[in-house]
Amino acid sequence: MSATKKQKTEAKVAYDQVNSVFLSADSNQALGIGHFAIDFMAGKFKGPDASVIERVEQFHTDSVICGISAIALRTNAPTILRNEALEYKREGGATVFGDSTPVAPEKAICANASAVREWDSNGTVFGFNKALNHTAGEFGHNDFYPVVIAACQEKNLDGRAAVMGMCLSDEIRGRLAEVFALKNFKIDHVVHGAIASAATYGAMMGATAEQIESAIGMVVAHYIPFRAIRAGHQLSDSKGASAAISTEVAILAMKRCMKGFVGPKDIFRNPQSIFRLNVPTNGESPFNLVLSHSGTDFAVMGMHFKLGLYEHQSAGGLHGMIELIHKHPDMLTKEVKSIKVVAYEPAFSIIGDPAKRNPTTRQSADHSMVFILSRKLQKAINLHKSGGLGNTIDELWKTLILTPADYSEKALVDQQTHGLMSKIEFEHGGAKYDAMYPDGIPTSIIITTADGKQYDSGLIMYPAGHARNTTADLKGILLNKFKTLGKLAVKDIDGLLERYKNLSAQSASQVNGLYNMDIVLSNDDDFRAKL
Repeated sequence: MSATKKQKTEAKVAYDQVNSVFLSADSNQALGIGHFAIDFMAGKFKGPDASVIERVEQFHTDSVICGISAIALRTNAPTILRNEALEYKREGGATVFGDSTPVAPEKAICANASAVREWDSNGTVFGFNKALNHTAGEFGHNDFYPVVIAACQEKNLDGRAAVMGMCLSDEIRGRLAEVFALKNFKIDHVVHGAIASAATYGAMMGATAEQIESAIGMVVAHYIPFRAIRAGHQLSDSKGASAAISTEVAILAMKRCMKGFVGPKDIFRNPQSIFRLNVPTNGESPFNLVLSHSGTDFAVMGMHFKLGLYEHQSAGGLHGMIELIHKHPDMLTKEVKSIKVVAYEPAFSIIGDPAKRNPTTRQSADHSMVFILSRKLQKAINLHKSGGLGNTIDELWKTLILTPADYSEKALVDQQTHGLMSKIEFEHGGAKYDAMYPDGIPTSIIITTADGKQYDSGLIMYPAGHARNTTADLKGILLNKFKTLGKLAVKDIDGLLERYKNLSAQSASQVNGLYNMDIVLSNDDDFRAKL
């Protein structure tokens, strides 16, 4: 039996044939995605369970709060792209956060997706599906909900359509992340999101499966971003805006194909595309693809929440530190001698990179494990002195939340932070730790104080916010995050959060005005200088 046939047989046994569709490696998967997306949006399946709808709505609210707070603090790329979008006024178009002026949909999507992604604080996927042995481990983030809202505004669709579109986008993107690791070939993970965006937008706008196939082909053949956007000692705007820029061209591709432009067909089996070019096959795609349409087993259910501003690879370390603080608050009254962090690849090389030990921009600082852990510990030491630390692990996640202020110009040069940073050493956990990723975020921390006492967190696998964490009060911690960031952007955060509850039951009119709010722009230039 060939490898492809074996994969196909195994997948047919493993996947839920009642609630999923199977796109085999020897089929035209681009066309298959097109048919699936159309059928999903048309309601031809039973559909996702209420728990899936709730999770999508949580991630959407999270994305909006991240986006509007980034705009409020006048971060660079979101401000530029938002201003650009407002130059493209178009009747019947879509809107940007904080403005009711309809503009060209692809421009609104680009601006909003950039804002959502700017803090690097929204949902994350790790590309891990143990049940199907689809464990490629590609990263990804739900930056792409503005695509769905734009389509709803253009087509006058209601909240149910919005939530279904978001679920569809996450499903396609999330399942691709499980079967093909773009990062292994130095290609940026947003390609999976661009493919999902083209398919979702096309299905919502009335495209045919063939037109969606063409648009996916155009995305893959014309618009491939490489991880060069993330290279360098100090990161640029390109890193945060990668999803936005790729999605903008994906929507343009879909619009062109709906007008008759024919892009490359069968792109996953195209021998010169990024898939077969990097993973040679005998003519088939390098992977089988399973897409859920009903029940509870959707990709979004395996995605993780960030509970503040930090790179997702640091979540295990942050949780380990919080557990140590909870168990040993006396540790905070002592002088820290050393902090040893044991981590896995790619955390060890990405956020433990020696080049990240002296970040001078927020984009670099929030990808520096030494900076992230030091700011968390510094806040704990200072809050412990004032008595505002909290007594439970859930309370610690709330009081120690990392916010934009922790990455301001003042924070980047803070002597207390740098003092702690200098005491952190990294160790690669080797094969043992690597084998546990991406199932979990295996990390351990040992803090040694000047009196010689060691405080060991032990192995942390599923930190708070992780899809497989069962102990944290996720709703409560998320609400704290929403209010903390939301207050930076609007005067009535409680009223705004009320607007996003039960999105699936909202009318088309309500969805149309979903992103129309009064954003209060910060005038603190010193605060935002390095944001």
